[in-house]
Amino acid sequence: MASAGYGYYRTTIFLAMFVGYTLYCFNRKTFSFVMPSLMQEIKLDKDDLGLITSCQSLAYAISKFISGVLSDQMSARWLFSIGLLTVGGINVVFSWSSTVAVFSGLWFLNGLGQGLGWPPCGKVLRKWFEPSQFGTWWAILSCSMNLAGGLGPIIATLMAQSYSWRTTLSISGLICVILSAVCLLVIKNEPGDVGLPNMEPAVKKSKGGPSGDDSTLKEFLLSPYLWVLSLGYLVVFGVKTACTDWGQLFLIQDKGQSALMGSSFMSALEIGGLVGSVAAGFLSDRAVARHGLRAYGNPRHALLLSMMAAMCASLYLFRVTVSAESSKIWILSLGAVFGFSSYGPIALFGVIANESAPSNYCGTSHAIVALMANVGGFLSGLPFSTIAKHYSWDMAFRVAEVTCAITTVGFFLLRNIQTKMGRLAKKAD
Repeated sequence: MASAGYGYYRTTIFLAMFVGYTLYCFNRKTFSFVMPSLMQEIKLDKDDLGLITSCQSLAYAISKFISGVLSDQMSARWLFSIGLLTVGGINVVFSWSSTVAVFSGLWFLNGLGQGLGWPPCGKVLRKWFEPSQFGTWWAILSCSMNLAGGLGPIIATLMAQSYSWRTTLSISGLICVILSAVCLLVIKNEPGDVGLPNMEPAVKKSKGGPSGDDSTLKEFLLSPYLWVLSLGYLVVFGVKTACTDWGQLFLIQDKGQSALMGSSFMSALEIGGLVGSVAAGFLSDRAVARHGLRAYGNPRHALLLSMMAAMCASLYLFRVTVSAESSKIWILSLGAVFGFSSYGPIALFGVIANESAPSNYCGTSHAIVALMANVGGFLSGLPFSTIAKHYSWDMAFRVAEVTCAITTVGFFLLRNIQTKMGRLAKKAD
């Protein structure tokens, strides 16, 4: 009976988070989706568009970090639902507006709401699923982003053509508001909330201070593994972002390929990335099921290292073998392999950061490594393009390739580092 209870709650909670986060992602991009229709009514230049989207990006980076910390201090279901309610309400109010200043302010608030979405999901998944299942469900839940990114533009464009951009934002926002109430009712923070045994043993605190897994913030922040993960995530996410942002231009300007080939390469990369994320979660979970989590080394490391190595190899082949005469199949294959081998580690860094942290800091752990990933994403922008401007695209991608290779070697050398963050149990096995 207990397993049947787990099955029911896991299914309903996961579906609520999947649909909810799909709506988070859809309503994050609604402005971009309806931009053509909006610009027919309201005159906006490129600086205006850049200001509006940049306001959201800045707020999102700040909010996601704060949300990760908050998810360790307050109810995850409330945090997730409040964020969804905020995002929906902002979209509705946005549909009533008509000036750049108001658009920018509202989209900044949208970004603040957006950051409340993912950290609570990681917290709830860790509480409801065993370590040998955690990576798979994390990866499947992350596919909600791909679903929103793939179907969102089509749905929003059809709605804007049939009605208007204002109606499109109003409807999507109202759906968010309604679903936020559903999520608040359906999502449960942990099995103990519905009378089922928790996956993790309860942590007891004594008057003298924390004990067991309940590490102090200082102990957690001084864990070398936290910063090894953060640096690895920074590099992998930065290199991936550089390829998704600039790979198309590299193909067209340096390799003599057509614009169609450039866009096809990007599609192949994203498809490979979707498969890579799910495969990384599933295969690494099998490793955890076989070997279990331990204080030194992580069963997911072997897969993480092999995917990072494949990422370096595919980037190298992309740089040195592609030319104007290259086979289209070869170029698309390289894109798919790079997507597979870069999105896989991105999924694994998040999973490992969450599961290796003390239970009272798992949200904070993910917030820190995700913030470092955002730093990598920033470095893949202006600094990367500056190298290309002063030297060449080939040199810029060579820098990315070498940086990725050095990081992979470093991660290999540190593969047996203490992976249990915070304090170790006093009694060793």
